[in-house]
Amino acid sequence: MSRDATPNGVRNEAAPAYGVPPSGHRLPASTRLGPVVLQVADLERSRAFYARMLGLDSLTSSEGHARLGVLGSAETLLELVERPGVQPVAPRDRLGLFHFAVRVPDRAALAGFARHLGGLGIPVGMSDHAVSEAFYLSDPDGLGIEVYADRPRGQWRKSRNQLVMTTEPLDLGDLLAQAGSESWSGMPTGTDMGHIHLHVGDLQLATRFYHQGLGLDKVVWDYPGALFLSAGGYHHHVGINTWAAGAPPAGPDDARLLSWTLLLPDEAEVERTAASLAAAGHHAFTEEGGRQFARDPWGTMVELVAADG
Repeated sequence: MSRDATPNGVRNEAAPAYGVPPSGHRLPASTRLGPVVLQVADLERSRAFYARMLGLDSLTSSEGHARLGVLGSAETLLELVERPGVQPVAPRDRLGLFHFAVRVPDRAALAGFARHLGGLGIPVGMSDHAVSEAFYLSDPDGLGIEVYADRPRGQWRKSRNQLVMTTEPLDLGDLLAQAGSESWSGMPTGTDMGHIHLHVGDLQLATRFYHQGLGLDKVVWDYPGALFLSAGGYHHHVGINTWAAGAPPAGPDDARLLSWTLLLPDEAEVERTAASLAAAGHHAFTEEGGRQFARDPWGTMVELVAADG
C-alpha cells in the first residue's frame, strides 16, 4: 500500500489550512475545469457576441456547433450548440447555470478587459470578492458570464476555518490604473475556465452530489443561501446557491448549460470519482464515444475527463 493511501483505498491528502474535506473520496489539488457547453438559439449571433465582448476565437465550427478559445491556443473554453427557437433565460428564472467564470491570468489583464468594456459602452456588474475582482454580464440568450482575476493566494484571508469571500464594490479607478498602454486584443494567454456557479433547489441535496459524491472540499458555507467548493484550497471551482429555489430546471426548450467539464489527472481518478458518485447515489453514465458524465439532482451534467487522455 502506498504511503498516500488509507486501508480503504481513499488517498489521504493533507488537510487544507481551511475548509472541510469530504469524508471519503477527495479530488486532488491538480483538478481544474475544462470547457463549458451552452445551448443557444442562434450560433452566429453568439459567436459574434463572444468574439466582440470576450475576444474569443472560433477554434472549430460546423453546422450548429462551434468551439471557442483564446486566439493562438488550441484549448477550448466554450462550446456552443445551436437549437433554433430556444427561449432566453431571465435571472433566477431556471435552475442550472447562474454563471460560468472565465479567469484571466492577472490584474493587469482584467484591467485591460475593463477598459475594453468601457470602450464598448456596455453596462456590466462588478464586484470585489476579497479573493478576486470580477465583472458580470449576460450573453444574447441571457446566460450569465463572469470574467475575473484572482488576488494572490497570500492575500486571501480565513475566518473560523473558512475563506473570507465578500461582495463589495469594485474600485474601478484603482483597477484601471493597472491597464497598460496596449490596446485590448482579446483574452490573453493563460486565460482559462476558473469556476462554474449553479442554481440548485436544495443545498443539502447538492452537497451530497458535489461534496460527498464528486469529492470537492467545502470552502465557504456562511455566504447566505450559497456554498462554495473546490479542490486544492482554491476559493471555488463550483459555487451552488438556492437563490432561484422554486424555479424549474432549465429544459430542452431553454437556452441553458448543457454540461461543464471537470479535468482530472488521469483515468484512474475518473474511475475513483465515478465510484464515489455511485456510492452517493448518483451513477455516472457513458455516452457515445466513451465520454463519461454525471447528472446532479436538477439535471445539470458534469463530464469527467482525464487530462492526460
